[in-house]
Amino acid sequence: MTANSPASKPAGTSTQLPWLIILAGCAVALITFGPRSAMGFFQLPLLAEKGWDRTTFGLAMAIQNLAWGLGQPFFGALADKFGSARVLILSAILYAAGLLIMAFAPSPLWLHIGGGALIGLAVAAGSFGIVMAALARRVPAESRSFVFGLATAAGSFGMFAFAPLSQAMISTLGWSDALVGLAILMGLIPLAAIPLRGQPKHQLALGEAEQSVKGALVQALRYRSYLLLTSGFFVCGFQVAFITAHFPAYIGDLGLSARWAVVAISLIGFFNVIGSLASGAIGQRYSKPIFLSLIYLARSAAITAFLLAPATPASVVVFSVAMGLLWLSTVPPTNALVAVMFGTRHLGMLGGIVFLSHQIGSFLGVWMGGYLYDETGSYDAVWWLGVALGIFAAIIHWPIKERAAPAGLPATA
Repeated sequence: MTANSPASKPAGTSTQLPWLIILAGCAVALITFGPRSAMGFFQLPLLAEKGWDRTTFGLAMAIQNLAWGLGQPFFGALADKFGSARVLILSAILYAAGLLIMAFAPSPLWLHIGGGALIGLAVAAGSFGIVMAALARRVPAESRSFVFGLATAAGSFGMFAFAPLSQAMISTLGWSDALVGLAILMGLIPLAAIPLRGQPKHQLALGEAEQSVKGALVQALRYRSYLLLTSGFFVCGFQVAFITAHFPAYIGDLGLSARWAVVAISLIGFFNVIGSLASGAIGQRYSKPIFLSLIYLARSAAITAFLLAPATPASVVVFSVAMGLLWLSTVPPTNALVAVMFGTRHLGMLGGIVFLSHQIGSFLGVWMGGYLYDETGSYDAVWWLGVALGIFAAIIHWPIKERAAPAGLPATA
């Protein structure tokens, strides 16, 4: 019996969590999520040296988010079949290559290939979807939302840590050498992946029979709650990707010192840790769909208040704290709902499809931010669209059913 098998524990005792594996997954989430969260700091120095416009950088980041989304179901399926560690090694290779190409990009095309496609695929192969699917198979269902919160908090801490680190590297080394330094750090991913080796047994949802990939897909695409969850996660991607890519530049447009951009992203990352941990705990005890509706409503309220308030360092700080608490708090309950609906056998793939919707939203948020800024000289239209989408997401999450999906096709289908 494994240490985390409920049958190996005497009645009345708590299940021992595999902390080495959990910490390894958290380390991977930290390393993979940190650098891509700091991309906004490279926008202005890169564009100033290259003479490119914000649409060019925005398109690269949009491609990055879309590649992340498109790659997530594919890499999730590979991890489901061959194990997470091998996919994480591939993530490290793609990440380093993308950062190096971005560092020396001679034209926008190479920026889009390196900083866009390759980094996006690297994050798809190494971040939350892969890590959470690996952890879900190694922890009992009653601890899953809490552990997802830990992994999300680790990624959030990566955002907090890499904001000042990236800005310091840019200031001392220049933006190009800073990207090279980040590429070298990607060598830590295979080391962190070592405890995640092997093929743990998957857990089926209540009443679920062993399924083929086709059967799992058909079952998911016929389940209304899954489709609503997938649609709502689009909004999360739109909101957070726009802020990640354009908030540092927006703060500069407000006439505030560049150091407030570092403060803002760092605060989002720090309070994101708190929000993610709280989200995992809350999702373990209360209705996940209703909790998600409240998160999206709170985001729309925070953005509205920020846009209507005077532009001051204080308003930036308050907004960053509020958005940090709400930033990735959607991730633990969303992934936990997929596991409740379908079990963990195809969690990497089915969670990846939900995340693809998130990244389509990310693509539009980042690209529209750059495009509309160049066309109008303002980010206001995208901010207000984010408010409207948050209200839409709150509405469609409310009727989601937190239960196993009806049976799909048989294993031979």
